[in-house]
Amino acid sequence: MRLVFAGTPEFARVALAHLHAAGHDIALVLTQPDRPAGRGMKLQPSAVKQFALEHQLTVAQPASLRLDGKFANEAQAAQALMTQTGAQAMVVVAYGLILPQWVLDTMAGPGQWGCFNIHASLLPRWRGAAPIHRAIEAGDTETGVTIMQMDAGLDTGPMLLQERMAIRDTDSTATLHDALAAVGARLMVQALANPAALKPRLQSEQGVCYAHKIDKAEATIDWQQSAEQIARKVRAFDPFPGASTRLAGETLKIWGAQALAHGEGEAHTQESLATGGEPKTADDLKGLAAPDIALCTIDPAASFFVHQHADLMASGASGQAPPGLILASEPRGLVVAAGAGTCLRITHLQRPGGKRLAVADYLQGHAVAPGQCFDGPAAPDAA
Repeated sequence: MRLVFAGTPEFARVALAHLHAAGHDIALVLTQPDRPAGRGMKLQPSAVKQFALEHQLTVAQPASLRLDGKFANEAQAAQALMTQTGAQAMVVVAYGLILPQWVLDTMAGPGQWGCFNIHASLLPRWRGAAPIHRAIEAGDTETGVTIMQMDAGLDTGPMLLQERMAIRDTDSTATLHDALAAVGARLMVQALANPAALKPRLQSEQGVCYAHKIDKAEATIDWQQSAEQIARKVRAFDPFPGASTRLAGETLKIWGAQALAHGEGEAHTQESLATGGEPKTADDLKGLAAPDIALCTIDPAASFFVHQHADLMASGASGQAPPGLILASEPRGLVVAAGAGTCLRITHLQRPGGKRLAVADYLQGHAVAPGQCFDGPAAPDAA
């Protein structure tokens, strides 16, 4: 089938590659303009553009498709290209631009099948820009891919094919992204193999959620939330933007975390409260670390130790540690008090400018002791 393809990131590139391999004639590829990226902030082509150029496909990169907007000339040029292709259908995957009505009309003529979309959720749940992130963050136990016939609404069109997938408690946005991209590409090839056989189903108006675009400001961990909520956020924001928190004035990104069972978390809490009678000094920290850990020099009079000491003493009577308090520092992870009396084990983290490290490796060069406390929301540094 002769196609117009519109998409931008890696998720879309997977679909384009499958359609190309299946023998479809990709007459035109629409993708967003090159964006600055990397340390040098040089202009970088999208994953879709890179594939298109490697396979000698015609590419257009209008900044907008609105014929009456700021980039009307670019939109008009794209319209002319689409009209000239004689395409039988259009496939849209994470394009990132709103499709005006003229695009839908261009693909709605005799002998045409309209505009198809690959959406990474079980519609009508999680319409919008970030369905994978939001499904993990919300604690959904399953997700999937929907092949949809596009209409003028936002992810509201009739559903053509759908496949479900379980969300494991170890899944991150990165792992689900790759799995769902492969499923979506396969389903799209299947749909185009015999579009006349597809049976459209209208979406229910019940259970609709909107997956808002991820904002970097959301990345800061709120230790008042439960350990389970925080652990889901860590997985949802991996690989971007990365959940972050601050310790002793330095921003850390958290890449691995697990909510502890009630009994295990309570034991850590009680042990920490029972041994929290004195502020931690540099000599105390050496005793808390494993013998092979190279410790940083820490000022015993540092203000954060004084505050942690006060927190520990104040919480001793209630038996509940304040959220953000580090209860245990061990090679398998940092145990941290969270909201509602829950506990979280951090297993992987990253300093600004550093690499992702397992806690055991991080502790080789950085002392972290029970009694220190992670700060609340703050603007994250670049890692």
